[in-house]
Amino acid sequence: MISRRTAFAVLAGGAASAQSHLPGIPNIGVKADSGPLRSECGVGALMPWADALWAVTYNSHTPRTGTGLGLYRISDRLEPTLVHIHDGTHANRMIHQESHQAFLGPYAIDMKGNWRFLEEFRNERITATMRHLSDPANLVYQLTMEGLLYEVDVNSLKRRLLFDLVKELRLNPRPHFKGGYTGQERVVVAANGFYDYGDDAAGLHEWDGKRWNRLSGKPHMECAGRENLGNVIFCTGWDESSVLFWALVKGKWQRYRLPRPTQVHSHAWQTEWMRIREVETEHFLMDIHGMFYELQPVAWEDSVWGVVPVCRHLRMIPDYCSFRGLLALGGNETTPNQGANLYVGQPQSGIWFCKTDDLWSWGRPAGWGGPWRRKAVKAGEASEPFLMTGFDKKMVHLKSDKSAAFVIEVDFLGNGEWVFYEKIATGGASNYARHIFPEGFSAHWVRITPETTCTASAEFFYL
Repeated sequence: MISRRTAFAVLAGGAASAQSHLPGIPNIGVKADSGPLRSECGVGALMPWADALWAVTYNSHTPRTGTGLGLYRISDRLEPTLVHIHDGTHANRMIHQESHQAFLGPYAIDMKGNWRFLEEFRNERITATMRHLSDPANLVYQLTMEGLLYEVDVNSLKRRLLFDLVKELRLNPRPHFKGGYTGQERVVVAANGFYDYGDDAAGLHEWDGKRWNRLSGKPHMECAGRENLGNVIFCTGWDESSVLFWALVKGKWQRYRLPRPTQVHSHAWQTEWMRIREVETEHFLMDIHGMFYELQPVAWEDSVWGVVPVCRHLRMIPDYCSFRGLLALGGNETTPNQGANLYVGQPQSGIWFCKTDDLWSWGRPAGWGGPWRRKAVKAGEASEPFLMTGFDKKMVHLKSDKSAAFVIEVDFLGNGEWVFYEKIATGGASNYARHIFPEGFSAHWVRITPETTCTASAEFFYL
């Protein structure tokens, strides 16, 4: 079996030393200028294309708040070249099938590696590129962080504004749009403008070419899918209780909940494009709130149960992809952010290379969360499914504003067939109860149904 160190030497033609490719060391470093505006230098998007790995770096806030960022071309020998400076904030990537162009940041790159700069987006922040609903051969959608949705001609690169989504959807005046995807005859966009508990003006929204539909006002990050295998659309987000996980299956939305392994990703600024990407053929990898998951792109029996935690981590990973048999992980390392942190120097980040299976050597999956956080619940109405598989030890805390009974059910097949597990009652001075699940007990999903209308909190802890 070839070792990872040997694989790096082969890939790089022996040019880089073995020491530089030890685990935990970034293989490629990118940077922004030292000043005078010390901003940020995140790796916003990665795309293997035209015999190279292409990357765009980004700063914070607006294109005028940092310099030295741009488009990189990374060769088979892992040698980066800064080919153009754009000093902007971009994190979009998509291959336009008909014109054979990669749309990456404010660039259109052909199959020979020739790139064109989308001049009209010089002062914009592009966060998603999507297929067009009515003319996909000639147009694409470009979504900006400020919520401006354009259609762009793939040949002339001229644009036309379709919507100001902040006004159209009456959203948070501090917008923070991130992911977007077109599938099942609709465009789905996500905004993660979440600045304090109780915020409900960000959200997940869909457009069928005629009208917009609000799916959620809570912060959402990613929208992704495939053109085949059922064309399921997956979306991620979060609220005060847990991570939100959506799946559009045959035109109907299903919503699930996942544990959060950390609290450091809750604020809009702390999130940085947590993605769903295909990293092995027809296999998805999902990163959300410091946890990687395996994700099956197929909805078997019209249900989602191929969600398995891989590891927890503290890294900011704005994008990742496969390149020459390796997994490339973009970074967003600590930044001075225009003086917000005076103890950080030059903005910089790394691009790490490893094998997909190396992620299993990272932190063991663990987390917490649940369906309710001081929420008014009705008797007989079941909670949304909460992930249960892939963790060794499990317990649940329950608290209500009055004595109440709660039925716990599990779905061990993952197809929506719920079976009774246990009934737990709260009472006493605090109306609190807890339950520790037996060692090794698991199922794909768990849910809770109150027998009493009340205000309740339910929080699972997994180790």
